Amino acid sequence: VQLQASGGGLVQAGGSLRLSCAASGFTFDEFAIGWFRQAPGKERERVSCISSADGTTFYADSVKGRFTISRDGAKNTVYLQMNDLKPEDTAVYYCASDRTLGLLLATQTKAYFGQGTQVTVSS
Repeated sequence: VQLQASGGGLVQAGGSLRLSCAASGFTFDEFAIGWFRQAPGKERERVSCISSADGTTFYADSVKGRFTISRDGAKNTVYLQMNDLKPEDTAVYYCASDRTLGLLLATQTKAYFGQGTQVTVSS
């Protein structure tokens, strides 16, 4: 199983980035995928998730209306479009997979996490 996150970088407040999570080694269409982030000195935070079957999505309150998650089965890739970025969005962003959306949303998720990509938003 491999999840490779990319697309991070340095952007000014108000700017946009699109993160990609390329999946391999498992049947992509059978797994829910989520984006999590962790800022220095803070706990990991669940940002957005998307189910495998019907495309049901979840967004943290802090990103609702600004971030959009989507998945492309043909490319085995999940995207996170991030608009109107704020300095508080600065973190390492990780993608994760699990069998169901519910498992990704569990308080103590046991999802598989890939390597992260750094997002830095300057004020």
